[in-house]
Amino acid sequence: MTKSICAIIGYGPGLGASYAATFAKAGYDLALVSRSGAGPDAAIGDVTVRSYASDAGDPEALRATLDAIERDLGPVDVLIYNADIAQFGTLEEVTEDQFEKSWRIGALGLFTTARHLAPRMAARGAGTIIVSGATAALRGNLWTTAFAPTKSAQRILAQSLAKQLGPKGVHVAYLIIDGVIDTADTRADFARGKPDEFFMRPDAIAETALMVARQDRSAWTFELDLRPFGETW
Repeated sequence: MTKSICAIIGYGPGLGASYAATFAKAGYDLALVSRSGAGPDAAIGDVTVRSYASDAGDPEALRATLDAIERDLGPVDVLIYNADIAQFGTLEEVTEDQFEKSWRIGALGLFTTARHLAPRMAARGAGTIIVSGATAALRGNLWTTAFAPTKSAQRILAQSLAKQLGPKGVHVAYLIIDGVIDTADTRADFARGKPDEFFMRPDAIAETALMVARQDRSAWTFELDLRPFGETW
């Protein structure tokens, strides 16, 4: 029996790795895309895993990678767009090049991916696109001069895609991740005694993404907020 394919654009330690582990456990074959191409490139049990090097901010390279995925593994059933760049700083600290790079990876990359894969999903009348979002999509802050405009553009693009593709059988969902994801880097950044419950477990976020991918089309979610239980919001 042919397995379903999950492609993760923006694979890496933390949330990307949790997406991969969660969907592999659910029986999906995996295509893992990162700038470096790092990641397992072998079977995990009876699940096939392929890793690809590609720059999400380079449309030509990204299109070629998406074609390679479908040539190697088959049609993508679930696309998780997890690519962005932590380009933080104030107006005085962020350069034009950094601002553009943030937008290219976070927003243009999603557009390129959707424009390339969504018509194929629509032709089959099925498919799921899940975008890893952030609170910055809803409001700016002192240090999100580049990040917030990117995530906001990403969210509105996803909303537009959902309205266009939903009637064609393609489910588009945006996850607003409102909190600090637990990784080695964030633990180091918040070294001043933050309790475990301050952090969001990446595996728990990935389980939510899997739930969204499995939703019945009579009750699809577009936007879903995720935050730690102790978050003051």
